[in-house]
Amino acid sequence: MDEQTERIVAEGLRRGDSSAMQLFYESYSGLLFSICSRYIPDNDDACDVLQESLVKIFSKAGKFKYRGKGSLSAWASRIVVNEALSNLKGKKYVSIGDEGDIQQDDGEDDLSPDIPPEELFRMIRSLPDGYRTVFNMYVFEDMTHKEIARELGIREDSSASQLLRARKLLRKEISKYRKENDGKLEERFS
Repeated sequence: MDEQTERIVAEGLRRGDSSAMQLFYESYSGLLFSICSRYIPDNDDACDVLQESLVKIFSKAGKFKYRGKGSLSAWASRIVVNEALSNLKGKKYVSIGDEGDIQQDDGEDDLSPDIPPEELFRMIRSLPDGYRTVFNMYVFEDMTHKEIARELGIREDSSASQLLRARKLLRKEISKYRKENDGKLEERFS
């Protein structure tokens, strides 16, 4: 969506204009659903989170202040993340213990371009709930361990430990995928 259209949609949402709501939905529902799906592995539950998020977005649109291109999607994405986290807490999906046995991690995620995005997405969704939640918050929401700990009600070292374990599982899945698809990957990049 270009900046002018985004500004018009944002102003229409502020006024409660149903055509602006429709255009917002058509433009952003895919992005917002993918955010839901990163946190909520069950598609029906992810749809419920998206629906609740849209209700909040439309009801809070009067308070939104347009700050330039991308600000509308960033604001809506934040609402979706908060709603997904709230849903996870409510359903007790997130089970994160206080694990203090943090091992060193090089901090590098081998999310190379040779892995199709849909496969990476599948791998992330298959992570255990606590690992997936911390991984998403750290990698996609760019939150610090301190912020994650505060949001989830855990210790900072538990957040770091969960991230370490998530990365290790993802590396294992990526390695497995590469071994199973070695010939296909070579063809794709030749």
